[in-house]
Amino acid sequence: MLVESPPEQRAETVPAPPNRRAIRVVGLLVSVVILLLVALASIAVGAKELSLEQVWHGLFHASGTFGDVVVADRLSRTVLGLLAGAALGLAGAVLQALTRNPLADPGLLGLNAGASAAVVTAITFFGVTSLSGYVWFAFFGAAAVGALVWFLGGSRGATPVRLVLAGTAISAALFGYLQAIMILDDAALGRMRFWTVGSLASGSDEAIKQVVPFLLAGSLLALALARPLNAMAMGDDTAKALGADLNRTRALSMLAATVLCGAATAACGPIMFVGLMVPHVVRSFTGPDLRWILPYAAILSPVLLLGADVLGRIVARPAELQVGVVTALLGGPVFIFLVRRRRTAQL
Repeated sequence: MLVESPPEQRAETVPAPPNRRAIRVVGLLVSVVILLLVALASIAVGAKELSLEQVWHGLFHASGTFGDVVVADRLSRTVLGLLAGAALGLAGAVLQALTRNPLADPGLLGLNAGASAAVVTAITFFGVTSLSGYVWFAFFGAAAVGALVWFLGGSRGATPVRLVLAGTAISAALFGYLQAIMILDDAALGRMRFWTVGSLASGSDEAIKQVVPFLLAGSLLALALARPLNAMAMGDDTAKALGADLNRTRALSMLAATVLCGAATAACGPIMFVGLMVPHVVRSFTGPDLRWILPYAAILSPVLLLGADVLGRIVARPAELQVGVVTALLGGPVFIFLVRRRRTAQL
């Protein structure tokens, strides 16, 4: 006798539309084109107006003129924005998968706070003023907080809820520490206030050389975790049945996010919302598959970061509005919208 399968079972056996992969590939190519256009805008547009001829000359025939110097500075700034944006996007996507929270970002587990606290400590107590010093302190701070969150979250028995609770508590304590230092030390406040806002203005060849090894290693590790994180998204029992090592995947995910956040924060300061918004929006049209979310996030996060940087240069001419301020102004309303939409969907 023929037995009809339940509706949910039939739905699972329906194959995906054959053109879905092609649509994703085309979308990825379109995203690359958009990124190239935004990168060109980042080089051509700024607080100081330059003609297209000056921009072209600065890119290919540099001879030390004012326009050439401005274009060289913008080029380094753009490259740093590309690297930092990709790092924040990948870290956000990994942490959203790790915590099973689509509104998570690197700040949720205290990684940004750890890097920030370490850099502020270096500035205040050790007199560090160069990025070459920042990067090591930031990496150590993010790594220390990541390890502490992992320990407080239960170590080998860590769960997404425990990790989030531990990260939130540590972030609150560290931001209190930051505020205390800035209140008690006026000189430190003067040195820290530009870095703590978040900016790409520190972009230079030296800055890029310092952070590239960390960003490359973290990015490769994040991309390699796509399959095991996909398995974990189906639940711990299913992931174990599929052969995923839960403890190793969680530890490596924390490591990847720590390296990416530490390096990006050292170079640019704590920039909020990029790691939250882009992976969340990407998931809405790629689906939950991290094999697509991670590449999309790595491409579109620099679009947001560089676009915000260009906007900050235009709206405050002849001065500049730091990119951290712009992303916060844009990210706050978007975050509220995303939260309200999720609540509406659950009603």
